[in-house]
Amino acid sequence: MRHIIPSQMSAIDITRPGGPEVLQVASHATPQPGPREVLVQVHAAGVNGPDLLQRKGLYDPPAGAPAIPGLEIAGKVVAIGEQVRHFALGDAVIALVQGGGYAEYAVADERTTAHLPENLSMVEGAALPETFMTVWVNLFQRGGFKAGESVLIHGGASGIGTTATQLARAFGAAKIFTTVNGAGQQAASLELGADVAIDYTREDFVEQVMAHTDGKGVDVIVDIIAGDYVARNFRAAAMDGRIVQIGVVKGPATEVDLFPLLTKRLTHIGSTLRARSADDKAAILGELQAKAWPHVRSGAVKPLIHATFPLAAASQAHELMESGRHIGKVVLNVAHKG
Repeated sequence: MRHIIPSQMSAIDITRPGGPEVLQVASHATPQPGPREVLVQVHAAGVNGPDLLQRKGLYDPPAGAPAIPGLEIAGKVVAIGEQVRHFALGDAVIALVQGGGYAEYAVADERTTAHLPENLSMVEGAALPETFMTVWVNLFQRGGFKAGESVLIHGGASGIGTTATQLARAFGAAKIFTTVNGAGQQAASLELGADVAIDYTREDFVEQVMAHTDGKGVDVIVDIIAGDYVARNFRAAAMDGRIVQIGVVKGPATEVDLFPLLTKRLTHIGSTLRARSADDKAAILGELQAKAWPHVRSGAVKPLIHATFPLAAASQAHELMESGRHIGKVVLNVAHKG
């Protein structure tokens, strides 16, 4: 039966820069797909760190992108542009979008859309695109991680951290370190595959890394924290180590001793995903599907869902994210009438 697309939809507006309370349900015109786009009836949308930064007024959407937050979705294709070749009406898909995910409908470029893996629910699928692509780019492509190496993953209980832990394990890490907050997150991280989960509230991660590597340090560090972690990462890294900066939760590094960067021949790089071209993202997604999807389909790697909220409770989802109490992903479950 043909899907009837309403002219108006519910979506989340950022009414002004501020706290979670500025997220409000509003009525918007339902978007129309361009020539290379699909219109997705959103069933679920992932909640990510960049959404929180956008809400605070610290991360503006790229030119032409929707002001509605939300970077990853899962749902059903209900309309297609005339140049779309790989999707049909009714397909269950996941997609990385430039924005607009916190809504009943969203448009997605065909190049950044994929079919939902058969063994995943819509909620699980919505936790894949932004998180898995970010980890793939930074840990594997830019960080150059390979089997037999050790890795330190900061924010080990976050969506990024739980994904990176599982993928590092699936691809043969020699030893996985994570930093977490409290005993609950520590236990969860160990269960996911970390060898050493460091409670940063009572342990120093540099000391723990050195103690468990005979003073060598780790080969790759994935950091969403920044601040004083930058200098400490240099100390925890092994000779020829790579440090990949993908977040700045603690803000800028104000004091950094660069001498270890020189003496250890370290590489410190950073990146964001949102500003990349659709073709760049398509290449990342293609590599992810070819190399990581078999682990997803087998169940060896699976998005860890901490909590779901209805679309109208997006503010509560952001409150949970900012509390740091979550283990895995927070997802909006988008209900539809009829």
